[in-house]
Amino acid sequence: MFIFKLFHRLTIPLPLSILLLMALHLTAYTQSISLVRTSLVAKGWAKNSINAVIFRRNSVVSHEDRQYVAFYNQFGRVVLAARRLDSDDWEIHETRYSGDITDAHNSISIMVDGDGYLHMAWDHHNGPLRYCRSIKPGSIDLTGQLAMTGKKERRVTYPEFHRFEQGDLLFLYRDGESGRGDLVFNHYDVASSTWSQPHANLIDGEGRRNAYWQACIDRYGVVHLSWVWRESWNVATNNDLCYARSDDGGQTWLKSTGERYELPITRRSAEVAWPVPQRSGLINQTSMCADSQGNPVIATYWCPRDSSVPQYWVVYHDGSAWQKQQVSRRTSPFRLNGVGTKRIPISRPQVFSAFNGTTDKFYMLFRDLERYNRVSLASCDDLSARQWRITDLTAVSVGQWEPSYDTELWSKSGELHVFVQNMGQGDNERIENLDAQDVSILEWRPDTGPESYPDDSD
Repeated sequence: MFIFKLFHRLTIPLPLSILLLMALHLTAYTQSISLVRTSLVAKGWAKNSINAVIFRRNSVVSHEDRQYVAFYNQFGRVVLAARRLDSDDWEIHETRYSGDITDAHNSISIMVDGDGYLHMAWDHHNGPLRYCRSIKPGSIDLTGQLAMTGKKERRVTYPEFHRFEQGDLLFLYRDGESGRGDLVFNHYDVASSTWSQPHANLIDGEGRRNAYWQACIDRYGVVHLSWVWRESWNVATNNDLCYARSDDGGQTWLKSTGERYELPITRRSAEVAWPVPQRSGLINQTSMCADSQGNPVIATYWCPRDSSVPQYWVVYHDGSAWQKQQVSRRTSPFRLNGVGTKRIPISRPQVFSAFNGTTDKFYMLFRDLERYNRVSLASCDDLSARQWRITDLTAVSVGQWEPSYDTELWSKSGELHVFVQNMGQGDNERIENLDAQDVSILEWRPDTGPESYPDDSD
């Protein structure tokens, strides 16, 4: 074990003013940082953010005592790595598969089912499904390319896996394109090792829009789904935060009131958890979790009214009504506009929770140029107190990284394992001149940070 190095060679040049500020703040930083540990895996492609985009479910995942990581190397090949959770000895396997690494949409998502088989989907942006699984439990040797159901598998984007406690899987993806697409929902039955498609069109864009979603499965097996609408290819047309849930594994879907949806869900029928107008800087595809009572919590960012400074928010249901709470106190403006993967000074956030027997504690993982693009974590001991603290988990920049973590390990043990890689990302899919960078797993246990302030948002 070792403490994450406080001094490390920066591989993305930073302005001199920022470097000087980092030096001035380093003393305070070393006093507040929690004990973290990193496990080095290998080097990966870093000229864009394909290895660390927010919609990877997952980049790193564990099952029993074994952990798996997936990423592209500098040659565009899919690499799988595995280890025992008590070891830093990674087994590295460069697979037969590759992807178009110049397009940051084409990320790799993995999950392990209840029998220990690793499932993988990769290289998708409005193209055919690319899916396979391990040849046996615990293995990182893969089968040939497989179909799931054979239906709606020609225009796949944003594939993501989720696992039920008993070991079944969900697989969600967009069928269509930005501004014109539908949400497809597949279910994997671990007992029969087969996929089915309960809903080929769960959320209908009606040929005029599409939903950018985030999902989670809570401790009761309830599937929570939230999304923003996009009215065109332009990210500036993102609007409204909507919600649905399923208490029966995805067969039927309800609003937070218990009212049953008639499927597919459309703009007219969708429950709006929080209205956000177009051109408010609302980002798409963030994250959500649920508290110990099964109440949903959604993390995202947008600009408050009459402001050009995006702030991080949680929108949550308190059991009676939807509430909103501001997490950040950012001061730097920027504007979301245009097409393709954007170069953005802040990452999308990941939100997750832990129950201490009395209250639910919430965490938000993010990156912000105002914090020198470090891996940062906001925490709140009780949402009713409306008070958040911020801790930096690294001392150096991670470039255009966005957060992903081992969701299954967090649920099991409350230990946070984060996929970390320093990377670039040019605006509108441009790549940057950056050599291959270290892929690491940052390990952290809950603690508090130095920065605290009350929330006074409306």
